[in-house]
Amino acid sequence: MSVMIRRVWDVTLTVADLSRAVAFYRDILDLPLKYQFPDYAGFDVGGVELGLKTWGGMEPPRKGEPVVNFLVDDVARACRELSARGVKFTKGPEDTPWGGRIALFEDPDGNTLQLTQIHWKKYFSACARGG
Repeated sequence: MSVMIRRVWDVTLTVADLSRAVAFYRDILDLPLKYQFPDYAGFDVGGVELGLKTWGGMEPPRKGEPVVNFLVDDVARACRELSARGVKFTKGPEDTPWGGRIALFEDPDGNTLQLTQIHWKKYFSACARGG
C-alpha cells in the first residue's frame, strides 16, 4: 500500500516567547490568527496552517533552519511595506535562476522567512531544463 500525500497540512516553528511571536506574525505580517492555546498558536496562510509552539524543552532553532516561504505578488512592494513596520531583510530582493524574485528576513526567534514572487514562465522553463 502506498502513502498518498495530498498536501501540506501545517508547518510548525518553535519560538521562545509565544506572545512576542504571535504579535509579529499577526501584527507585522498580517496573518490571520485562527486560535491560540498557552503553548501553541495557529495562523491561516492560504489554507495551510503555520503553527508556533514554545520550545518547552526543545532545542531552539538553528539560524537559517527551517525556511518558511510566503508567496507574494510583488516582492519589492512587500519589502517596502514590511520595512516600514520594522522588518530588517537579510537578503534581497534578488532574482533567482529558477524564475523567482526572493527576499529573506527573520522572525524574533531567528526563524528564516522568505518572500517569493514567481515569474511563472521562467519558472516552468527552468523546471523543464532541470534547473
